[in-house]
Amino acid sequence: MAEVVVVTWDGGGNVPPALAITRELAARGHGIRVLGHPAQRAAIEAAGFAAVPAEHARDFRAGDEHTTRELLATFGDRGMGRDLLAELARRPADLVLVDALMLGALEAARGCGVRYAVLVHCYDEYYHGALRGPLGLLLRATGLRPGRALREAAVRVVTTLPDLDTVRPGGVARQVGPIVPWRPRVDAEPTVLVSLSTFGYDGMTERLQAAVDGCAGLAARVVVTSGPRVDPSALRVPPGVEVHRFVPHDELFPRVTALLGHGGHGTTMAALAHDVPVAVLPLDPRADHRMVGRSLERAGAGRLLGRTASADEIGATVRGLLADGPHRAAAARLGARVRAASGAAGGADALEAVLPESARAVASGSEG
Repeated sequence: MAEVVVVTWDGGGNVPPALAITRELAARGHGIRVLGHPAQRAAIEAAGFAAVPAEHARDFRAGDEHTTRELLATFGDRGMGRDLLAELARRPADLVLVDALMLGALEAARGCGVRYAVLVHCYDEYYHGALRGPLGLLLRATGLRPGRALREAAVRVVTTLPDLDTVRPGGVARQVGPIVPWRPRVDAEPTVLVSLSTFGYDGMTERLQAAVDGCAGLAARVVVTSGPRVDPSALRVPPGVEVHRFVPHDELFPRVTALLGHGGHGTTMAALAHDVPVAVLPLDPRADHRMVGRSLERAGAGRLLGRTASADEIGATVRGLLADGPHRAAAARLGARVRAASGAAGGADALEAVLPESARAVASGSEG
């Protein structure tokens, strides 16, 4: 049995793939500890894992609004790295799995000599582009060297679909496929799910209002999840549209015909897993939303809207996705690929393959 420490952060869509791989490793007999932001402690423990005390990490909550400076400070947080080192000193680990955006913790793992892996939960193409751009420049100005830390990782686990995301050739990347929940489809009336991010982006209320207005009058049930940042009472809700603060997506997607989302990787891949075409209404030009939308357009399984698209433009786009056409076949084709990937098992396989020989031998013996 190996001892694995997982480093995550309270970012929203990054957490489910990390926990899914973690659960798979735990089911195989490995010991798991999870280091995240203080706001995550209850959820980590509720999932059945030991929460590593975060005494030096910056306070961060996904539902709050964050400036670019605050995001950069969180990504490069050396306090999270100090918490990781303190935990490893208290109790060594055979492997550390670090969220790709926790670059301060990634640098700490590289510097202390522990064997470590990187979990990339967005498009690999976007991730490396961001590190080459302003994000990388600012991080390097603080003394961080993310490129070196990535090169020296034992493996980079990329949870994306080869049909949509180009992974950098060579190196230690293992593209295991999206890690999203799936349930069999249910016959139901045409249904549109409108769901923007749980993360705090600027202007979310205005963008969600435009989406609600655009979906008014559609020949379909329209379900809107407003999330933690938008109070449903702040929206003007036309007849035929229902607004909820939160509804579990895994309960909705088996009945959904089309998704209007912001292009977040997790929600988009969950839609595709259920053969659902996607309209992307991007919320932040710094994020991967537009890249996700463009990849869906190239694959024929969705449409990319402008960030300031009008209600009329949104309505026309969603109406087109509700209709029959090649976009439905394209979404089903991608959905079959997502379901076949078994990303959580593939991620666990990739991590087990780089365990030290002694930990691999113990784990192998425990299976017998």
